[in-house]
Amino acid sequence: MSSPFERSEIRQGMGVGSALVIAFVAFTFFEGTTRWLLLGVAAVELVVVPRVLKGA
Repeated sequence: MSSPFERSEIRQGMGVGSALVIAFVAFTFFEGTTRWLLLGVAAVELVVVPRVLKGA
């Protein structure tokens, strides 16, 4: 039985989805340095999540 994580579209989609949620929270509830830190976390999500899920 194949894993859904074998498809790169699924892995990328999960990273983009979580990054969008973090960015939405950053722009809705925070300002200043905290907003920029959360946007940095969102950028890391775009890169790290697909790589981690590739190994799953």
